Amino acid sequence: MAIETVREYLRRFDADSRVLEFDVSSATVELAAKALNTQPGQIAKTLSFMAGEQPLLIVAAGDARIDNGKYKRTFGAKAKMMTAEELDRFTGLQFGGVCPFAIPDNVAIWLDESLRAWETVYPACGSSNSAIEVTLPELEQYSGARGWVDVTKMPAGE
Repeated sequence: MAIETVREYLRRFDADSRVLEFDVSSATVELAAKALNTQPGQIAKTLSFMAGEQPLLIVAAGDARIDNGKYKRTFGAKAKMMTAEELDRFTGLQFGGVCPFAIPDNVAIWLDESLRAWETVYPACGSSNSAIEVTLPELEQYSGARGWVDVTKMPAGE
């Protein structure tokens, strides 16, 4: 079970006891925000892409959307979401529980600037009914992110 792998991984940071599990689904930004009684933007969604042959994860604010132009300028390729098969092969995770923790080293993890609007955010923990509240420095450390990128935009009217 992926959540147990993530919990074990977070133990090295003494953060495993902070993992939250819900009786309801948190598989989408909206469901996670409802389960946590917070704003959708505070949900740290982990988006999975293939940049050519390179798998990468981008952690962004829940209300942000990928800006295709910014993505292409940053990664040199068109934004192509991973298939369920690719996601399983590269991360061992399934849609609805994708997170930036316990990810193989060959998968690049990037944090999007949209997260900086929040002091703490809630990424998933490997299942469709889990999350952990982390500060941005904790997210950087726990995820092993390669750095920060600006590849999102906010929906019109926000």
